[in-house]
Amino acid sequence: MAEISSAERMVEAILFAARKPLNARQLAARLPEGVDIAGALATLQARYTGHGVTLTRVGEAWAFRTAADLSHLMREEVEEMRKLSRAGIETLAIIAYHQPVTRAEIEEIRGVSVNKGTLDQLIELEWVRVGRRRMTPGRPVTYIVTEAFLDQFGLETARDLPDLKEMRAAGLLESRLPPIVTNKADETILEEE
Repeated sequence: MAEISSAERMVEAILFAARKPLNARQLAARLPEGVDIAGALATLQARYTGHGVTLTRVGEAWAFRTAADLSHLMREEVEEMRKLSRAGIETLAIIAYHQPVTRAEIEEIRGVSVNKGTLDQLIELEWVRVGRRRMTPGRPVTYIVTEAFLDQFGLETARDLPDLKEMRAAGLLESRLPPIVTNKADETILEEE
């Protein structure tokens, strides 16, 4: 086994003890000046490949996580404090797939108004945050998903979300579409995005 450098040891120790994923700036604040953080992260990620824990990128941050194929061993029966409502799930999905998106755009896609409590709950869960204001009349705020959302769902970026074809293949959507919509339309929409 190759010798581990002091930089790798320090980065490994910080990430192992961290409660939340840390980005390079947060690591740099805790490390001596001149430490090659990117190099240490790359080496550690390669070193932990195939182990019970892996070094995983979460957005722009990094964290140690249980290997995906062993996650079933870590499951505990935990009583959920609150379930997301159907409106919450729909709103979260719209934000994840269409971000940055305004409240009016969410309402247009859903076809019904969005309760302020729904957005507040997603913000409280730290899965959604307020993004930049649009440079349009009224300067509406936009909503985007957070690194906590990416971490919760095991994604590196929002672009890693499954597309319609992948969800159908996994059996998460009906393979038969309503008569108004055709498969060709889905492909065109996906290509445009």
